[in-house]
Amino acid sequence: MTRLSRWLGTAGALALAGLATPALAAGTQAGTTITNTVTVNYQVGGVAQNAQTASDTFTVDRKINVTVAEVGNATIVVSPGQSQAVLTYSVTNLSNATLDFALTTAQQTGGAGAHSNTDNFDTTNAKIYVDTNGNGVWDAGDTLVTYLDELAADGTKTVFVLSDIPLGRATNDVAVVTLTATGREGGGAGAMGAALVQTAGANTSAMDTVFADGAGATDAARDAAFSARDDYTVSAAALTVTKVSKIISDPVNGTTNPKMIPGATVEYCITVANAAGGAAANNVALTDVLPTTTTYLSSFGILMNGTVTGAACNADGAAGGTFASGAVSGTLASVAAGAARTMLFRVTIN
Repeated sequence: MTRLSRWLGTAGALALAGLATPALAAGTQAGTTITNTVTVNYQVGGVAQNAQTASDTFTVDRKINVTVAEVGNATIVVSPGQSQAVLTYSVTNLSNATLDFALTTAQQTGGAGAHSNTDNFDTTNAKIYVDTNGNGVWDAGDTLVTYLDELAADGTKTVFVLSDIPLGRATNDVAVVTLTATGREGGGAGAMGAALVQTAGANTSAMDTVFADGAGATDAARDAAFSARDDYTVSAAALTVTKVSKIISDPVNGTTNPKMIPGATVEYCITVANAAGGAAANNVALTDVLPTTTTYLSSFGILMNGTVTGAACNADGAAGGTFASGAVSGTLASVAAGAARTMLFRVTIN
């Protein structure tokens, strides 16, 4: 009778608990003791007898589960040489206990990325921050961390991985970065807890530990950890520079079949072309030191931001640039991908 009464009591208490408490992903808090009592009333000869009761108590075991996911589901477009490029992840504690989570980041070496692309370079100076002010965007209010402290059951934190992008990378180069969160126990507020150990063998009367996490990007199932990938994709400008000269006139022939003789006027055109499919090049500074055998023609000036038709420069730029200390210089504000812009000026041959 005791075994039956305990079974009835347990089933009843669980049913009532299910009606009274909304279900959370984490479930009932680990370490909770669940007690219920069954009461049996009966009669003998039509007379009610003293009721019989039986109780049962057990401890809810600890289920360890965590998930990590990139936020935004898109590659992060970066520039060569960019510092503190941000990847954003969410870390959610699906365990039924408050835990710490150690955070580590790793570079992938080749292979598929998170967005149908292939890793071919590594970033540098990777650092991990937690979204301290909760605005979802990395800023000066966020905290550099190596772990998440006391993350409650069903709690989620936004985590940022910041990395520097090397110079010299080309458009569509990809760097894949993995963030891993690993459960830790104890430690108290402000200190990372110890590694979790799964309970071996049969269920005990104490709070057992069960690893229930799935397999992440680089970790196995049931290892108290979870990992997720995100990646950077480079968008670069690919510039080519050409410089051509054209005879305009000479002091003997004028503009009719002029030759490159002393006193002749020569036009220089410098073209900066940016390959299609990449990023715009901004603040493109040009400096051309003139040979001592030529003299800058100040009466013509410098034309900036002109265009090209075929291989020929058009004299359609705007006045700008400077000549100082024997050098012609100017700045092209922007050269879009697939476009070409010019700097045009003239000299005479000494």
